[in-house]
Amino acid sequence: MSAAAPATPERVIDDGETLRVLFVHAHPDDESSKGAATMAKYVDEGAEVLVVTCTDGSRGDIQNPHVVDEAHPKRDMAGARRLEMDNAARILGVRQTWLGFVDSGLPEGEPLPELPDGCFALQPLDVAATPLVSLIRSFRPHVVVAYDENGGYPHPDHIMSHKVAVEAYHAAGDPERYPGTGPAWQPSKLYYDCGLGLERMRALRDAARAEGLDIQGLEWIDGWLESKAEPLHIPTTRIEAGAWFERRDAALKAHRTQIDPDGFFFAFPDELQRRVWPYEEFALIDSKVGDTVPETDLFAGLR
Repeated sequence: MSAAAPATPERVIDDGETLRVLFVHAHPDDESSKGAATMAKYVDEGAEVLVVTCTDGSRGDIQNPHVVDEAHPKRDMAGARRLEMDNAARILGVRQTWLGFVDSGLPEGEPLPELPDGCFALQPLDVAATPLVSLIRSFRPHVVVAYDENGGYPHPDHIMSHKVAVEAYHAAGDPERYPGTGPAWQPSKLYYDCGLGLERMRALRDAARAEGLDIQGLEWIDGWLESKAEPLHIPTTRIEAGAWFERRDAALKAHRTQIDPDGFFFAFPDELQRRVWPYEEFALIDSKVGDTVPETDLFAGLR
């Protein structure tokens, strides 16, 4: 976490002010697989939660064998994913908006092909950040949640989402930058999502084995844990959100083109997760309200 200035009265939320948090995601479905239970928890507690989706998801493949023959995603993947995003946002109770860029796709092969012209990952940083700066200045979030430098995983749109979110977080409070995008507003805290934490995956794997559960993919987790490097950022903030896991799962399943309801995302029963690891984790990267870690609340230091 960067050095932080002491809290001032201007940074602490008045009793009557609504807490606001902005989550920046690359594609429709990312919001439901990363921090969704935390979003639903804060919505139910009265906070305003806004998800911004950077791209249209148009270059995503159909990942769910149950919908491979459906006509809509074959004809119009972006349109199908827009409808899925609407359903997921409704389930979570969040507001959602689009940054307006085109999916870059995930390049595969050797050598890797060039990214398509005009895609999100090839935009100049100031061009890609301008609509997010405008959004921050209009929504005025107290907290911004983004991906780490690796994008959570190295998809070009995830990495670009990280760059855009960090740029906008720091620039939105400077009235000299990005003129014409509204009055300056500086969010108080910046976090990175830590969804695939090593401690979490070890705990769930070990508990499943100890209880003799036949869990799909346990051997894959063994290999993943052995090969996984230490995280770029150690989690500082652990949100207890087990009561909202069903909402998270329902929102994820709403992304029908991308998520197999019989797949690995749902391998560990929610009841097991609530007993063993009822948390979602984040790393506090920047704070204008002082050092509040370790935390159990994204709004720590602001209430």
